Amino acid sequence: MLYILLMLILLLPTLAGLGAIFKNIFRGFPDGIALQILTGILFTTITWTVLAFFIPLNIVVEVSTLLIGIFAFFYFKVYLQFWDFLLKNKILFLSISLLIIFFGSYYPFILDHFGYYVPTVKWLSEVGLVQGISNLDLLLGQNSFWHIFQAGFSNFSDHFLRLNVLMLIVYLIYILENKSWIHFVFFPILFLFIQSPSADLPVIVFSLIILNEVFLSNKNTGFLFALSIFVFAIKPTIIWLPLFIFLYSVLILKSNYKFLLAGTAILILFLFKNIWTFGFPIFPVQFFDLGLSWKPNADLLQNSSEMAIMKTYDMQYSFEEIQQFSKFDYIKNWLFLDGIKSVIHLLFVLSLTVFFVFSFIKKSKLIWILFISILIKSILVLLFSAQYRFFFDVFFVIFFVLFYQVLSKKYSLLILSILSIFIAGVLSFPDLVKSNLPSFKLGNFMIGFNKNQFIKPSYFELNKYETHQIGNLTFNIVDGYIFSFDTPIPAISPQFIQEDLDAGIFPQLKGETLKDGFTWRKITAEEKEKLKLILKDLSL
Repeated sequence: MLYILLMLILLLPTLAGLGAIFKNIFRGFPDGIALQILTGILFTTITWTVLAFFIPLNIVVEVSTLLIGIFAFFYFKVYLQFWDFLLKNKILFLSISLLIIFFGSYYPFILDHFGYYVPTVKWLSEVGLVQGISNLDLLLGQNSFWHIFQAGFSNFSDHFLRLNVLMLIVYLIYILENKSWIHFVFFPILFLFIQSPSADLPVIVFSLIILNEVFLSNKNTGFLFALSIFVFAIKPTIIWLPLFIFLYSVLILKSNYKFLLAGTAILILFLFKNIWTFGFPIFPVQFFDLGLSWKPNADLLQNSSEMAIMKTYDMQYSFEEIQQFSKFDYIKNWLFLDGIKSVIHLLFVLSLTVFFVFSFIKKSKLIWILFISILIKSILVLLFSAQYRFFFDVFFVIFFVLFYQVLSKKYSLLILSILSIFIAGVLSFPDLVKSNLPSFKLGNFMIGFNKNQFIKPSYFELNKYETHQIGNLTFNIVDGYIFSFDTPIPAISPQFIQEDLDAGIFPQLKGETLKDGFTWRKITAEEKEKLKLILKDLSL
C-alpha cells in the first residue's frame, strides 16, 4: 500500500500538470482537477503512442515526462486547485482513497494479466510498437492505448502495474467535484479490476464521466468526442460511446464538423497502430485486408475466430456443436448456459428491455439517442462474440441512467460501504468463493490477503523458462506455467507454439533486431519435430 501511495503522490501532480499544458495550448477545455488529469492522460498516451513507433517507452521517456509534468504542476499553480479541493473534501477523499489503495494491493487474478497485459507492457517498455508482433503472439497485436500508457510509467513510477488505482482516484475526485453521488455505487465492482492494468476499468470510468458531462449539458463537443474516441481506442467494444457523443453533438447541439477533427486524428492513429502491429485496422477483426506481409497466418486467425465463438458459450460446446445450432439454439443455449454466465446473460437482456421501456416513458431525445447507441453496440457484440465481458459496461450505463436522479449521497455511500465489505471478504477468503460459486472461474486464481500488502502490492514471480531457436528467431518459452508473464522477451507461450505447430508455421524476424518486426514462414519436418520435443519437455 505504501508503494501505491508513493506512486499516486508522484503521478497525480504529473498528469495534472501535463493536462494544464494541453489546456493552455488549446484553450476551451473544461475546468476541474479530474478532467484536467484525464486530459493529461489523453495527451500523454497519444504522445507516447507516436513515440513508440520509433523508440521504447523506457525510463528516459518516463523521467522526462515526470519532470515536464511536475514543472507544469507548479508553473501553472495547479497545486492551489488540489489544496482547495482537499480542504473541502478531506475526510471523504482520504477515507475512500485509503479503501481504493487497500483493494489495489491484492494479488492480480485476471488471467489476461499474465497472458496479455504484462507481456504487452514489457514489449512496449523495452522495444516499443513492433511491426507484425501478432505473428509472435496473436494477443500482442492488440497493444491497447491503456497498456501504452501503463508501459510508459512501468519503469520507475509504477513497477507493479497499478495505474487502475490512479484511475479510480481520479474518478473519486470527479465525483466529489461534481457531487454526483450515484457513482459511488460502482466502486465495489471496480475494486475487482484495480490489481491489474485491465482496460475494462478505464473505459467504464471514462464512459461514466463523459456520460455525466453530457447529462450536465457540457457543450464542449470537440473535447467530449476526442475523449470518446480515445476510450474506443482503449477498448473498441465501447463503440456506443463515440456513436452517442456524435449523435448528441449533431442532433441535439447542432455542432458543426469541427468537433470531429481531434477525435478523427486519434482514430487514424489508432487504426494505423493496429495495422502496424496486427495487419488489420481493428483487432481482432479481419476486414479491410491490405495484403500486408506481416499479417498473421490465416489458420491462426481462423483459430482465434473459432475460440471467440466457443467463449461466447463459455467453452461448454465445441465449435462443431455450435455450427449445428439452429437460430433458436443460438439464443436458447446462450441464455441458459450452466453457471453464473446464464444469470449475467439473462440480466443483460432484461436490462435492455427495461432501458427500452424507460426510454419510451421518458420520451427524451437524449435518452433515445443513448438507447439506440447501446442497442447498436449490443447487436454488434452479439454478432461477433457475445462474451459477457464485452457488454459488461452496459450494466453501468443503464443503472446510471435509471437512478442518477434517485440515489442520494447517504444511500450511495451506504451501498459503497456494504458492498466493499463483501468484496473485501471475497478477495481475502477466496476459498469461500471457490466452494460456493464454482462457476465463477476467476475465484480459482484469487490468493487472499497477505500482510506484505501494507508495504507493497502483491505480485507473482516465476522466472522459469527455456531458450530455443527456430530459423532466425531465438525465443524464450515459460516452463511450469501456461503464460509467459515474466519470461524475458521475445517470449512465446506454449499454447501459441502448439498453434504454430498445428498450422505448420513459425514466426521469424523480418530483419536483424526485434524492432524490425516479425513475419511467419512454413517450417520443415525437422523443425516440426524440434517443436514437438520442446513442448513435450515442458513442466505443464
